[in-house]
Amino acid sequence: MKRILYLLLFMPLAAAAQQTLTVSVSNPSKSVRNDEPVVINLAPYGDIRSALVTVDGQEIPCQLDDLNQDETFDELCFLADLKGKEKKQYSVTLFTEGEPRTYPARVFAEMVLSNTKDKSLKKNQQNNFIESITARGDAAYTYNIQHHHGVDFESELNGIRIYFDERQTLDCYGKFKKQLELKETQFYTDKDQKAKGYGDDVLWVGQTFGLGAFRGWNGKEPTHVSPVKSRTQRVISYGPLRTIVEVIDKGWKVDAAKAPINMTLRYTQYAGHRDTDVDVFFNRHVADYAFSTGIINVKNSVEFSDQKGLRACWGTDWPSTDTVNFKRETVGLGICIPMKYVRSEEPANKDNYAFVVGTADDRLHYKVIYCSDNETFGYHSAKEWFDFLAEWKKEVEKPIQVKY
Repeated sequence: MKRILYLLLFMPLAAAAQQTLTVSVSNPSKSVRNDEPVVINLAPYGDIRSALVTVDGQEIPCQLDDLNQDETFDELCFLADLKGKEKKQYSVTLFTEGEPRTYPARVFAEMVLSNTKDKSLKKNQQNNFIESITARGDAAYTYNIQHHHGVDFESELNGIRIYFDERQTLDCYGKFKKQLELKETQFYTDKDQKAKGYGDDVLWVGQTFGLGAFRGWNGKEPTHVSPVKSRTQRVISYGPLRTIVEVIDKGWKVDAAKAPINMTLRYTQYAGHRDTDVDVFFNRHVADYAFSTGIINVKNSVEFSDQKGLRACWGTDWPSTDTVNFKRETVGLGICIPMKYVRSEEPANKDNYAFVVGTADDRLHYKVIYCSDNETFGYHSAKEWFDFLAEWKKEVEKPIQVKY
């Protein structure tokens, strides 16, 4: 009798320790869609500690992310592969105990402090790893605090670093092969690695937007994210399916005549993607503020615009002032902004293809994307690149449908 009572008491607890969701994912287009992100908000399901995702009876990788860094997972993510017009049912089991399952990494992110004292380390072997750093607004030359000058991240197709200074520029790393490389090269590829087919920095950015940096607007031109009370970079998620990094600017005086604001820029990189999601959050509504973003006007570049938020270029320039160890690089850049955020598309100048943007709310979002002519898997002419971007935008505007 005691044993029966014991089982009756503990059976409800065991049942409550897991929940199973049926997630329906459908492709509205006729095109094949691979590595499509499916994101599930975990707030309604309690304190989830681990998860299992299956489709057609087979386990697939998933990951749990703590977005606000309070030690509770906020979202579950997995990637879906769908044929044209295909619909699939995924089984998602959520557990209130255990640890997240481990899967092979398909993305990578890294923050490293500069270490010039250890002469035994090569430039691409720095090891003062961190995951968050904050500098006061009056800190001098924060560009050199971190190795590779700021947080970096990648998928198999791309690699990006974000400068830790008032520019907050996105710089691009071009690859020859589809693979993760930044753990080995740390954005500074040596001769042996180049001989093995590793990529390298392919874009000179200077004071420009680079690949879609977010900045202020003074009515005539972009302004840097300065002055601020403090500036932070941090890694929210390391993968294995998506990496999330944030840049936080507190007390940003966008306009001397207006009150300062706090801004968080969140960059999300999914496995299998060359595009990167940019989400911008403010601490309050900013309808009366003007901002800007865009892409660098690469030297001798050809421009493309659909006049509806998609702007791109294809051009060739030196990626560095070092013309001995670097060669001229040809790149294609692109940015796609929902028209509800676009206030104007500015004429090209010697530096940028710019947009003036704003929001009546406290957030906005857009996507940036690029390719390198070095790629064995990519695009090698302006026409190829612009044709691809036109199709890419159609997918962006017609996302997969998720129900659960």
